[in-house]
Amino acid sequence: MKKDGHQTETPDVSHIRNVEVTHETSDISVSGVLTFVVALTVTTIAVYIGMWLLFGYFEKQEAKAKPPGPMALQKGERLPPAPRLQGAPGFGVTREDGQKVNLELRKPAAEYNELNKEWTEALAGKLTDQSGKPVSMPISEAMKKIATEGLPVRANTTTGKLQDFAVSVPTAASSGRVSEKRLQ
Repeated sequence: MKKDGHQTETPDVSHIRNVEVTHETSDISVSGVLTFVVALTVTTIAVYIGMWLLFGYFEKQEAKAKPPGPMALQKGERLPPAPRLQGAPGFGVTREDGQKVNLELRKPAAEYNELNKEWTEALAGKLTDQSGKPVSMPISEAMKKIATEGLPVRANTTTGKLQDFAVSVPTAASSGRVSEKRLQ
C-alpha cells in the first residue's frame, strides 16, 4: 500500500531463488557453545563448594588454637600511650632571618601559626636583612610615604619623534637580509 509515494509494507520476495545462498553449517557449533556453558557452570559450582570447605577448615583451625595466656595483654592494652605517633619527625620551618623552628612535637597547626607570626612581623615592618637594615614597613606608613613622595617615574629620554617608535621589519625584496623601519 502506497501512502504519499512511500511504500509501508515489505514486498513479497518469496519468488526470488538463489541457489548459491543457503544456511552455513560452519557458522557456529551449538553443541560447542552448550558444552562450554555446562563446563563453566560445573566449574563455578566446584569453586563455590571448594571455598565453602576451605572456610570451614579455617574456622576449625581457629577454634583449635590455644587462647592467650593469663599474662597476655588485651587488645586495648597493647597500644602505647598517647600520643602514639610523632606528627612529623624531623619537621621544621626556617624563618626569613635563618632561625630554624622545630615543629616535631607541636600541634598540627604549628606551621601555620609560625608562618602567620612571620607574616605579621613583615606587615608590621619588623623584618630586617643580614646587616640589620629594615626591609619592610607597615602598610599605613607605606601609604603615607607614597602619598607624600609619589611613585617613582622613569625619566623621559625620548626625543618625541614618531620615527623613534618604528619597528625594524625585513623587506620583501631582500629575503629578510635588510630591514627597514616601519610604523606599526
